[in-house]
Amino acid sequence: MENNTTEKVKQSIQNLRSKNSKIYFLVQDTKNNAKASVRFIYEMAYTIKQNGFNPIILHEKTDYTSVSEWLDDKYMTELPHQSIEGQNLEISPEDFIVLPEIFGFVMEQIKNLPCGKIVLAQSYRYILETLQPGQSWSQFGFLKCITTSNKQKEYLERVMKQTTYDIVSPTISSYFEPRNLPPMPIVAVHTKEQTDTVNLIKTFYLKFPQYRWFTFKDMRGLSEREFADTLKECFLSVWIDDDSAFGTFPLESMSCGVPVMGKIPNIQPEWMNENNGIWVTDKTLMPDFIADFIQNWLEDNIKPDLYEEGKKTVQTYKNKQEFESNVVSLFEGYLKTRADSFELQISKTQA
Repeated sequence: MENNTTEKVKQSIQNLRSKNSKIYFLVQDTKNNAKASVRFIYEMAYTIKQNGFNPIILHEKTDYTSVSEWLDDKYMTELPHQSIEGQNLEISPEDFIVLPEIFGFVMEQIKNLPCGKIVLAQSYRYILETLQPGQSWSQFGFLKCITTSNKQKEYLERVMKQTTYDIVSPTISSYFEPRNLPPMPIVAVHTKEQTDTVNLIKTFYLKFPQYRWFTFKDMRGLSEREFADTLKECFLSVWIDDDSAFGTFPLESMSCGVPVMGKIPNIQPEWMNENNGIWVTDKTLMPDFIADFIQNWLEDNIKPDLYEEGKKTVQTYKNKQEFESNVVSLFEGYLKTRADSFELQISKTQA
């Protein structure tokens, strides 16, 4: 290793040890639509920023839409943002790129960059969607992955076998707290596909016209605060998302003291059990289950255990301090491992 190269590697080691390495988090432009997956990225970036790291939010276009419309303004004002479009990004060997699985097509484009590469896999649905047949993360240098649950980790390990996995579970915002007033006859509906919401509401009113005075609230397009305030007014929340491997909406509902009725996803979330919600296997039966719940609610016949079990379940995901500690420890480990590997390279050339 030439002296000039050695000095550059030593500078990289120093940057890693002092947390000056740039950590780029690539995000989607949500166009003012609330997305739990993007909130999760901002939460991680903000956490490490508060603990002396050097995170940068990376987006594709220069006309990136601010997330301040639906998230706290601090995420835009306190986190540096940088566009890929029209920019010549200077990526150094000590830097890192955290790439959501939905950006699989970007992996090949950046495979020759000398930085550390980490996949952030929040939905198993997208891990192969933008990769060519036979392609894997490891062949593009993405040897580490952050995912959100043990269930999803087990699935990913069977598909992407040359990658190591770390788990960081999302937290539930402090906006989602128990209500102070009695609930109203409103059903909150959160579905992956808009058609599921429309079909559910129309089918329910056709089958049970006697309950037309009950209102369904589509939870799309709300800011985080509006989302929480609306949820607190409801007496029931309904969730349909076959592709979810975690599911923040049911946990947010439980945190507000709202019982959850949901279609069991293809990968059952590890927090889900038979007592903390009303879980069904066929979404076409959902209107019937809702009608039964309404009747029991009107007769004040909802078992208290449903509320208590939900409250117990969500406590695990409201520990912000544990989340922050986990994230900081994880990125400290990434930087230390990379610094150690650079030092090993120098020692081998000088031996």
